[in-house]
Amino acid sequence: MDFQLTEEHIMIRDAARDFANTELLPGVIERDEKQEFPKEQVKKMGELGFLGMMASPEYGGGGMDTVAYVLAMEEISKIDASASVVMSVNNSLVCWGLDTFGSPEQKEKYLSKLTTGEALGAFCLSEPEAGSDATSQKTTAIEKEDHYILNGTKNWITNGNSADYYIVIAQTDREKKHKGINAFIVEKGSKGFEIGPKENKLGIRGSDTHSLNFNDVKVPKENRIGEDGFGFKFAMKTLSGGRIGIAAQALGIASGAYELAKKYSQQRKSFGTEICNHQAIAFKIADMHTSIQAARHLVMKAAWDKDNGNNYDLSGAMAKLFASKTAMDVTVEAVQVHGGNGYVKEYHVERLMRDAKITQIYEGTSEIQKIVISRSVLRD
Repeated sequence: MDFQLTEEHIMIRDAARDFANTELLPGVIERDEKQEFPKEQVKKMGELGFLGMMASPEYGGGGMDTVAYVLAMEEISKIDASASVVMSVNNSLVCWGLDTFGSPEQKEKYLSKLTTGEALGAFCLSEPEAGSDATSQKTTAIEKEDHYILNGTKNWITNGNSADYYIVIAQTDREKKHKGINAFIVEKGSKGFEIGPKENKLGIRGSDTHSLNFNDVKVPKENRIGEDGFGFKFAMKTLSGGRIGIAAQALGIASGAYELAKKYSQQRKSFGTEICNHQAIAFKIADMHTSIQAARHLVMKAAWDKDNGNNYDLSGAMAKLFASKTAMDVTVEAVQVHGGNGYVKEYHVERLMRDAKITQIYEGTSEIQKIVISRSVLRD
């Protein structure tokens, strides 16, 4: 086992850390309060190559490995999880999916713009009655001569109003069940494509989450990804990698809260000494550090599995399950270490605590991860 990062990995991690502190930290509290999408910051992320890190250089991507991606995700997430979820969706769900399964024409037309930030992507799977149960797609795509007619509603879509291109999962043949599902690229502004109101969320309030409505939207056949009936498999393979990105986001949220709590404990005094000298606080710091290190190893193992061509369904699910729990546990304790100040927005930890919760829900709830894990280990 080699736990050393390469020089390139360290350079990418440091670049992401510098960007987060210089570009994302200023105004992060105000963006959270106003539910303001970090438009300018995301544009700069694209210019720096953070939105297409793993995609092929042929189409403007960075050609980097998954380890580099999760290192950057952690650093961005320490400061602004609203920005990192934009990065996660564009990298893991949209760019990776198109780069791996898209046609050369789709890559040239769409991927080359997504990798550079010229355009943003969204991944549209969840529906009012199809969240964790992704097989129950009610959105339909009826095949015509040279196109499909798309009808239905998608919920909880990250980049819902900011995206330019949407990967939409829809049912083409109900009799075939999950084998009758397809994935389509839909362009913003298509006739009959309507974007619903922005959701007023607990956390990641800077990211724009919307419902989408498709009313007789005409989608060219060349915008279908893969062979007929490949959509469900496409969604599952894409989400499996996406979970590694969300695990890295959860790790970053936890790490950011831990660093703030550690620093505060070394400055704040009570009973004549810094509070880190009180065992009650010192033990919290010890537990936080240990959990974060364990989460980091799980996240890196999942990334390593993906980079080495191993099956990463199990390691990705374990990483997301544990890292998201760590994010919740650590952020709650970080607020506690700060005492009354932890409840005040200017100290950042209350925002990180609110941001942490979603990592246990999106891209597969913790309960879904346990299903994936249990099925895998019980087969052995």
